Amino acid sequence: MTRTAASAGTRTDGPGAPSSLSRGLSLLDAFRGDADELSIGELARRAGLPKTTTHRLASDLLAWGALERGERGLRLGMHLIELGGLVPAHRRLREAATPLAHHLRSLTRLTSNVAVRADDHILYLERLHHATPDDTHAGSRGPLHATALGKVILAHSDPALVETVLERGLEPVAERTIVDPAALRAELVRIRSNRLAFDMEESRPGSFCVAAPVLGRRNAVLGAVSVAGATSFEEARRLAPTVQAAALALSRRVARGEHDLLSA
Repeated sequence: MTRTAASAGTRTDGPGAPSSLSRGLSLLDAFRGDADELSIGELARRAGLPKTTTHRLASDLLAWGALERGERGLRLGMHLIELGGLVPAHRRLREAATPLAHHLRSLTRLTSNVAVRADDHILYLERLHHATPDDTHAGSRGPLHATALGKVILAHSDPALVETVLERGLEPVAERTIVDPAALRAELVRIRSNRLAFDMEESRPGSFCVAAPVLGRRNAVLGAVSVAGATSFEEARRLAPTVQAAALALSRRVARGEHDLLSA
């Protein structure tokens, strides 16, 4: 048994104390939200652990590949993304959507995306950059309320999820992020009606995005497809039919059972 595996199942502080495994997982969970790279000190603060414990657990996670060293600290390792690719539903959706994402990028000459919901965020299953890559990539997360992908998924989700997101507060990530609950509710009604969402500089200045939902059996939302990087709303609106066609094609493929995500 490796040192990591041996320590992972050992409780070190008596009955009822968190195990080393749960503490290690709390370090990984610290990267939720906007955290890309974190120092040991910030990891310890976010996870609520002593620095010495954090340093020891981080060393184990580095050795296993769950963490890796970046320019400013530690970041999530590629091994986690590799494991994430083994999750049947997400893997099958990505496999089905990737050819369409490549086609979208070719047609629009913009960045194409495929995403699903992961708790109160979106998770990028695929992000194909057309020009200079940014800091968002496959495996990254983004806010539900401040991205076209997130809003179109949220609009087609259970109303209870919408209320949960609103109750937690709408954190501004850019100057134009929708932070008023009533405004977001109205936006989601329009999105559900049109099956189309726009990000009008709500996630980053100067960038416009358009997204459409991927729907499965009984119109359950499985994820969303988008193109990002348009420089105006007019450009994003012009690309909307292309994005909707891609999302509809993927939805039909799922409905025909060629990629039966719900049987996984």
